[in-house]
Amino acid sequence: MTVLSPTGGLRARRRPSGPVSAHRAAVDRARRRRLLIWVADHTLALALVAAFAGPLLFILLTSLMTDQQSMSSQLWPQHWQWSNYAEVFRRAPMLTWIANTVVYAVAATLAMLVSSVPVAYALARFRFRGRNAAFLAVVTMMMLPPQVLVIPMYIMWARLGLTGSIWPLVIPSLFGDAFSIFLLRQFLLTIPEEYLDAARMDGCGEVRVLFRVVLPMMRPAIAAVALFQFFSAWNDYYGPLIYTGETPAHWTLAVGLASFKSAQAVEWNLTMAATVVAMAPVIIVFFFAQKAFIEGVTLTGVKG
Repeated sequence: MTVLSPTGGLRARRRPSGPVSAHRAAVDRARRRRLLIWVADHTLALALVAAFAGPLLFILLTSLMTDQQSMSSQLWPQHWQWSNYAEVFRRAPMLTWIANTVVYAVAATLAMLVSSVPVAYALARFRFRGRNAAFLAVVTMMMLPPQVLVIPMYIMWARLGLTGSIWPLVIPSLFGDAFSIFLLRQFLLTIPEEYLDAARMDGCGEVRVLFRVVLPMMRPAIAAVALFQFFSAWNDYYGPLIYTGETPAHWTLAVGLASFKSAQAVEWNLTMAATVVAMAPVIIVFFFAQKAFIEGVTLTGVKG
């Protein structure tokens, strides 16, 4: 390499040689070795990340393509069509579908918590005849496919005049959810009985013990089952299709997206844009609540 000398001429600059260059080469080899070891140690994790993040990236990129490019084999947008998202809201009542989905998910989650927490507390802490049989019935309900009851349930809601709305989807949550009761009961079994006995000695009844002592300690488990129920209701397609299929004003996002795809003659860029809009709230909720969710699932014991 040549540089200007102080006198204006050119002179050659010597490259580092000897111990300095050998040290740099050793450092580079050590870095590459550490990188290869890290990749080897996390091969399974990297494969899972690629398997889960790949489809999401494909959906996001397709949502920003033109209609012609979305039907081609190209994976990267040539022109970033941010207007696809505005077009989705212009062509379909997305705000109505989002509002219906929020009402359904929030109402079903609150109803499930109100009904499931007392049942789980009774199964975990009360001693009464038939407790094991009641718990066995709860576990059995977890194995019962919802399709088995769809015809008698639909007939019942039709006679009550509630079909065509989301209330047949929300009201059953007031009678508890078997999976949520099971998880909450397993968590309650990990709480030491001494805390409850101390509250009873101070004069607290069972209702006060539940609200003042147990519920604050159940926050991780409650967050976990609430997220399970919220995600299940948000992504539910079968229930809303059965009860609101003939009433577009009460469609949720899942039903609306299916009809949107056929209505737009499968314009994949717009369909993917609508899918991103439907997924974004769930991803945001899980991003902020993942710590409580993971803690609740982890602390749910297997005692009993």
